[in-house]
Amino acid sequence: MAKIGVIAPLTGDLSVMGLGIKNSVELAIKQANEAKAIPGWTLELAAEDDTATPDVGANAATKLAADKSVVAVVGTLNSGVAQAVQPILQAASIAMVSPANTNPALTKGADLAAPKRTYANYFRVCTTDDVQGPFAAQYLFESGVKKLAVINDKKPYGQGLAMAVAKKFKELGGEVVAEETVNKDEDNFSTVIDLIKGKSPEAVYFGTEFQLAGPMSQQMKSKGLNVPLMGGDGIFDAKFIELAGSTANGDLATSVGAPIETLASGKSYLDAYTKAAYKDGYSAYGAYAYDAANAIIASLKTSLASAASADAARAGTVTGLSSVSFDGATGKVGFDQYGDAVAKVLTVYTVDNLKWVAKKTGELK
Repeated sequence: MAKIGVIAPLTGDLSVMGLGIKNSVELAIKQANEAKAIPGWTLELAAEDDTATPDVGANAATKLAADKSVVAVVGTLNSGVAQAVQPILQAASIAMVSPANTNPALTKGADLAAPKRTYANYFRVCTTDDVQGPFAAQYLFESGVKKLAVINDKKPYGQGLAMAVAKKFKELGGEVVAEETVNKDEDNFSTVIDLIKGKSPEAVYFGTEFQLAGPMSQQMKSKGLNVPLMGGDGIFDAKFIELAGSTANGDLATSVGAPIETLASGKSYLDAYTKAAYKDGYSAYGAYAYDAANAIIASLKTSLASAASADAARAGTVTGLSSVSFDGATGKVGFDQYGDAVAKVLTVYTVDNLKWVAKKTGELK
């Protein structure tokens, strides 16, 4: 028996995304076992709740690393949690494949001008903020927005994304009229809204997740700042619309990949997820978690074949992931020399009749 771990928020504000990740990994494992994908081996799920907190994530990683039956891990959701988890799993030679981390420094180091892979065990199946941010800025500028306010929540994900948007928007000739920050646990945004409202932005970009972005959108509109709020994949969830309320129409989000219901491989994942009757939805990252798990399983077919024990296959699983290539639920799955996804496709979504609707799918030009 060999275990694939999951580290994600299974409780708290972001659990809607974390549970979609856990369920999707469980689905991939179930399908692999039914197909007897790895002769002589049965796979199991070992899921740990990181509560979207770095310290808790580090403890989860330590627990999984100590379990000799754990061969690889799918996770994390949050880039900030990943920073705490990476070195622990690297020390144990455990492969880590993230469905959702988008901060570019996780694969290329702090100096993006001189990229250097820092953790050989780390891979991700989603594209990064240095692609997603400029894609969002390009969309806003080309849709007629020339004055933009940019806000972030001071977390690695939100901060990195907001900085990438602001930089590209200025390069395109747009004016960033404000660059502000809020605290990650804030719920009253009156001060920052009053500050940016006076600068007459035509849109607001907020680098954060839905639990802050929803209330920000609602409060902006109630204070008369009637312009679209845009965010990244962290706000692309029905929960954002629920929190933003009836004035959410026109708000925007980018998310990684093409809409999965438009892909044949995505439809089969959706059918299987529905048939499994999970009480939680797959959310923004379920399909990516499914692909991350299947990338691990593809590598395990070789690494476990001659291994006497699960932990003896850890290093081989890391090595094998570098050459994995298949068509997954989200499209082409494979990794470059940094461990980043080879696919760079993104989609802009807008809220229409209080539902997310795909607006534009493509790659950064």
